Amino acid sequence: MDAPSHIDDLAAFVTASPSSYHAAAEVARRLGEAGYVPLDETADWRGAVRPGARLVVVREGSVVALALPSGAGPTTPFRVLGAHTDSPGFKLKPRPTLSASGWLAAGVEVYGGPIVASWFDRELEFAGRLVALDGTAHLIRTGPYARIPHLAIHLDRELNTSFGPDRQRDVQPVFGVGGPGDGDLVGHLAKLAGIDPDQVGGYDVVTVDSAAPARFGADDALFASARLDNLSSVHAGLAGLLAAEPTGSIAVLASFDHEEVGSESRSGAAGPFLADVLERVSAALGGDRSELARAVAGSWCLSSDAGHAVHPHRSDRHDPANRPVPGGGPLLKINANQRYTTDASGAAFFARVCAAAGVPYQEFVSNNAVPCGSTIGPITATRLGIPTLDVGTPLLSMHSAREMCHVEDPGRLAAAARVFLSSAE
Repeated sequence: MDAPSHIDDLAAFVTASPSSYHAAAEVARRLGEAGYVPLDETADWRGAVRPGARLVVVREGSVVALALPSGAGPTTPFRVLGAHTDSPGFKLKPRPTLSASGWLAAGVEVYGGPIVASWFDRELEFAGRLVALDGTAHLIRTGPYARIPHLAIHLDRELNTSFGPDRQRDVQPVFGVGGPGDGDLVGHLAKLAGIDPDQVGGYDVVTVDSAAPARFGADDALFASARLDNLSSVHAGLAGLLAAEPTGSIAVLASFDHEEVGSESRSGAAGPFLADVLERVSAALGGDRSELARAVAGSWCLSSDAGHAVHPHRSDRHDPANRPVPGGGPLLKINANQRYTTDASGAAFFARVCAAAGVPYQEFVSNNAVPCGSTIGPITATRLGIPTLDVGTPLLSMHSAREMCHVEDPGRLAAAARVFLSSAE
C-alpha cells in the first residue's frame, strides 16, 4: 500500500475507532472480512485452533488476532506485535449531567496524561459502551455534542502567560442550556443505544475530538488526527497482519486497553489476556507447559507505540546526537533504564526487518534531563518472558487532542510490521 492510500485507510480507521471498545470492534470487523474466525473465551478452542487458522479474540477494549502457519505445532514460536487501543482524554463520571448559570455540562474525569489545554474550544463527541442491566454491551457515539470553553481574555488578562486549567472546575464540557433536572446525558446515550435509560447498568464513555483526520501543509506531507497515539500502531499492526505470510512462526496482533493509565486491568498488557490466549493456542496444538516455554523462548515481541520527532522550536528537549526527523521512518526506541525494552539483539533484529521491508528507521533515546515515558514493552517482557523491542511512529504534539506526523511514516511502520509478522528467524 502506498503512503497516500495507507494514510487514507488510517484516517478511516481512526474515525471508526473513537474509543478503545470501538477500536477493538473495528479490528475484529476488518479481520472478519478477511476470513478471521472469532473465538469466544468461554468456548472450547480445540476444534478452531489448527494449522493455517486465522483467529481473533476480543476482550472488552482489547483484541488479540492470530495467523497460524500451515505447519504450526506446540513449539512454533510467536511473533507478537503489541500496541494499545486507548488514548488520553476525559471519561464520563457517574451522575454526569451538571447545570450552572443556565448551561448544561458533563462531569468528566481526566483519563491518562492529556495536554489539557489542547482540549479547549473543540467540538467533542462522547463515545464508548453502555452496559444494560441484562449484561449486554452497546457501542455508542454522539457525533459533535460538547465543548470545553475557554474563559475570554477580557476576563483573564493573564491567560496567555499563565494558563493552568483547574482539572475539576475548568474541564467539564458544555453540551446544552437549562437548569437542574434538564438535559439527561445518560438518557441521551441510552437512546442512541436503543435501550430504556432505566436499563443502563453502567458505562465507559470518553470524550473524543470530533474533527476529521486531514492531510495538510506543503505537498500534503503532514497528517493530523486525534488518537495517533496509539491507533497509528494498532492500524500498522493490522495492515501488517493482513499482508503477512507467516511460515515458521505464529503471527499475533495484540492490542491492549488501559496503557495510558498503567495497563493494570484484565484487558491491559499487565493482565492475563495475552498469556491466556497463547497458552490456550499452544494447548490446542497439543503442547504442554514445557513446549509452550520452548515456543516463548524462540519468540519476539515488537512493542509498537508512538514516539517523539524532534520539535522544531524546542530541540533542546531532545538528545543532541539522536534526532528523529519527520519522514525518516519508524523509531527504534532505546532506554538504559528499561523504560523501553530494546537491547542489542533487538536492535539488530529490527535492522534486519527494516532492510527486508525496504524502509529506513531511526533511533530514539531521551535527553538525560527529560525522563521518558514507557510502553507495554517492559510489561510484556516481564509478564511473558518474550524477547521484546520498542518501536513506533514519530509524532509531534503527543497527548494533544490532535497529534501530527509525516504521511510516509505510518506506512513504513506497517511495512516493517508485515515483515516482522512473516518472519521465521
